[in-house]
This record gives sequence, C-alpha cells and structure tokens, in this order.
Amino acid sequence: MQIRSVGIDLGKTTFHLVALDDNGKVLLKKKFTQKQLIVFTANMQSSLIGMEACAGAHFLGRALRAQGHDVKLIPAQFVKPFVKSNKNDFIDAEAIAEAVGRQNMRFVSIKTDDQLDLQALHRVRERVMQRRTAVINQIRAFLLERGMVFAKSPIRLREAIPSVLENVEENLTPRMRNLIAMMWSEWKELELQLEEMNAEVERIASSDAACQRLRQIPGIGPLVATAIVASIGNGSAFRKGREFAAWMGLVPRQHSTGGKARLYGISKRGNRYLRMILVHGARAVVLRSKRDRIAMGAWLTSLEGRAPRNVLIVAMANKLARIAWAVLSTGQDYRVVPAETAA
Repeated sequence: MQIRSVGIDLGKTTFHLVALDDNGKVLLKKKFTQKQLIVFTANMQSSLIGMEACAGAHFLGRALRAQGHDVKLIPAQFVKPFVKSNKNDFIDAEAIAEAVGRQNMRFVSIKTDDQLDLQALHRVRERVMQRRTAVINQIRAFLLERGMVFAKSPIRLREAIPSVLENVEENLTPRMRNLIAMMWSEWKELELQLEEMNAEVERIASSDAACQRLRQIPGIGPLVATAIVASIGNGSAFRKGREFAAWMGLVPRQHSTGGKARLYGISKRGNRYLRMILVHGARAVVLRSKRDRIAMGAWLTSLEGRAPRNVLIVAMANKLARIAWAVLSTGQDYRVVPAETAA
C-alpha cells in the first residue's frame, strides 16, 4: 500500500485510524486501543499522520514522531468542513486524513513536556484565582446581610475580617461566625497557594532564555512571558507576527463580500487566557509607562488623539504580540531604542 496520509480520531480508550492513497481512496480502517495503536504505527511505513489538537494529542504526537512519522495537529474547526454527511469516528478520521494533506492547512505545533508543565501551572493558577474571588464575594455578601459594608478592595476586607470575628458585639450568630472563620481560613490558604505559584513562575521566567528576552519588552512580565512560551514555544507555527496576533483574536473580525470590506470589533478567537493577560500588560504600558522612555511612546501619543482608550489598549496588545513573536522567532533580544531617538 502506498499511503499518502493517515488520520487518527482520538478518544479516551479507543482510537480510529484511516489511511488514504494519492487518489484519496480509503486503504485502511482500523480501531485500536492506545497501546495497540503505538505498536501498529511502529510497524507501519513512515507516513504523514494528522490528528485533531485535543487532549492527549501532544503525547501521541511525540510518540509517533519518535517512530519516524511526520505528525501534524489540526485545530478541530478546520477539520469540520471535510466531514462528509453523517458523523462517526471513522468518518472523522477520514476527514482528518483529507485535511492534513492540504498544503494551505493551518497546524498546531506539538508542545514539549516543559511547555505542557508551564501551561498547566497557568491553568491551575487561574483556577485558584477564580476560587479566591468566589470566596471573597461570598464573605462580602454574607457580611452585607448582617449590615456590614466594606470598601470594594479585597485588601480592606482582609484587614477587617480578624476584628469582625473577634468582636462579639457584631451582629453575627455563632453559626455564621463559624462559617466566616472557615471561609477566612480558605482564603488564607488560597493566598499561600498563589504566592507559591507566582514564585514558581518567577523562577521559570528568570531561568528560561526565551522568557528573559520577552521580559525586555515593555508590558511583558514573568506571567505574560511564560504564558507566551508555553503557548507557542519559539513561534515557528506562525509565518509572521500578524498571524500570531490574529490567532489570539487581536485583529478585527472581517465579513467582506462583493468587493466591499466590512471590519468589526476584534475577533476574540484563540487563547482567551493569553489574550486577557496580554491586554492587561498593554494596559499597564498605556496608563503607567513614561512614554518618553519607550520606543513606542510617540506612536501611543499619536493614536491616543484619535482613538478611544480601549481601542488604544487593544492596539498596544496587538503590537506587543507582534514584537513577542519577532523576539521568539529570531532568537534575538528586544532592541531598545534610546529615548532621544524615540522622541
């Protein structure tokens, strides 16, 4: 059999494989467990293998590459147009095999173990932050029902809780006092977890060469730098910085037809978490940086005169994304323009 491409539909326990020839004819259809699949592909001729970028794809992609196969991961939304008629696992695998052979298809780079570890660290940190916010809001709501109102900042509430629990004259029943004490202990535990994870992110950002180069860019600190490296590695999956910005959803959504261009707000596609923290970094540059000391200061001041503040911040995030891709793809340091030249 002369196999042109292979598609594998991934599952938790079962994996469906379909192989196509040069004419697109189905040569092979098989169903495997994970171990059976790895044994089968080890004895198969070196082939172009496609899989959807989903849970387990990076592990299997590295295993198949070690066997000598050319493995590519495809975003699920780009496979869907190749699905014919009804849907089942073999039809999905055939669609993947058809899509992976397209020359203009967009692929996802296979992540290393270090990238997956770093990405997991960010995901856990985000979940702990959401849990902390939920605990704070619940404490505030319970105390509000007892007539106790505090300033919006969590710092004010944290300073006041010990005195609230110790003051027996406060309008709190013993049961409510116990609940508040339990949630206060949970809050302090979450704060300790966040401190540990922030320290780990700082250690990684200080020791990784790519993160060190990214941190030279205004608005990019250890959190943003490690998140970018965890998501795109060296940026080889993108041909230019604009593709990276478009992948993050920082470019206008387009719906043009009949030669008439229609542009709307940003598309908000791709990695929501990475886009969020990059926008926060851009906001810090726009609101807090001294523009006479950064290379893009004149551009910021000029754009501020003709665009709303939020548009300015998103435009800054777009620019930071392009600069970050250039730094990662070239392996060079961010070139800081002297203040006299920037002015």
